[in-house]
Amino acid sequence: MKKSVFYHAGCPVCVSSEHDIINLVGAENVEVVNIGKDRTRISEAEKAGVKSVPALVTPDGNTLHINFGASIADVKG
Repeated sequence: MKKSVFYHAGCPVCVSSEHDIINLVGAENVEVVNIGKDRTRISEAEKAGVKSVPALVTPDGNTLHINFGASIADVKG
């Protein structure tokens, strides 16, 4: 089974959402990507439709924006 990908930037809103997502779907079903630390994955997130973080991209390619921590533009700096 393909995993969901959870993108975040390390802010308190994102970290709180990360814990909730892991509790909901299980750590084995989600890849967590901190684009604040791993900036090489920002373009990947943008291609997946991520406009702000935290966001979850499902295995079917649906992008779910969760709460609001920061826009991709803010993360890019």
